Amino acid sequence: MNLTIGQHYPVDSVIHRLDARTKILAVILYITAVFMAKGIAGYALCTLFLAVCTVLCRVPVGLMLRGLKNIIIIILFTVVLNILFIRTGRELFSFGIIHITTGGIAVSLRLCVRLVLLIVGSSILTLTTSPIALTEGIEALLKPFKKIGVPSHEIAMMMSIALRFIPTLAEELDKIKKAQTARGADFETGGITARARSMIPLLVPLFVSSFRRADELAMAMEARCYRGDVHRTRMKSLKYGRADYASYMLLFLLVLAVFVLRKFGV
Repeated sequence: MNLTIGQHYPVDSVIHRLDARTKILAVILYITAVFMAKGIAGYALCTLFLAVCTVLCRVPVGLMLRGLKNIIIIILFTVVLNILFIRTGRELFSFGIIHITTGGIAVSLRLCVRLVLLIVGSSILTLTTSPIALTEGIEALLKPFKKIGVPSHEIAMMMSIALRFIPTLAEELDKIKKAQTARGADFETGGITARARSMIPLLVPLFVSSFRRADELAMAMEARCYRGDVHRTRMKSLKYGRADYASYMLLFLLVLAVFVLRKFGV
């Protein structure tokens, strides 16, 4: 299975020991820095920061990059569209209605690098944080909004369950596809319409399996007298440490540095 989002890689590392709230906010700040980057220096700084985090979290690089295989077609399709339809800058190649310019190539490269950094950076969050810790972190961050009626616990629970079942459903889809292939189904030949039509035998049993798993999960939660956050206690409470404060400082410095580089156009 090539999907990495939603998986947890249990190992002892500096990133794993950070508070869940720190990692969630760190991803948000990192995404802000990536979107703020404009030139080569800004993207290089974001890439360097991500490389350091990858080394510190002790998760195999191959496992992180595995998630890119699922969206490589989307990335290539987006890159080609930008190259063909953005016509700013100096023209490099022209044939009929096709005009390739330096501006189109620059935008395509920035978009490609940005998507890769966002996917790998987001994967670090789920790979280094258990579903329970992720739920508690999201709930703690949403807790101030509870005063205005926002169901923080329910939202956190839904988000964590959704992340948890992404790899499960991906594995289920792979099993269904192999079973259909063994029965003579063909998912590789034909045009786009034929391939889209061939996905119907996969989607129907996948939806049935999803509803069955949801029903089983609901029954299990009811059997354990789950009532949301009413009178709920926790064995371990979230607590910030020195490493968390240091992480916040590094992230704010990263955002500030990228902002300054953007102002200078590099």
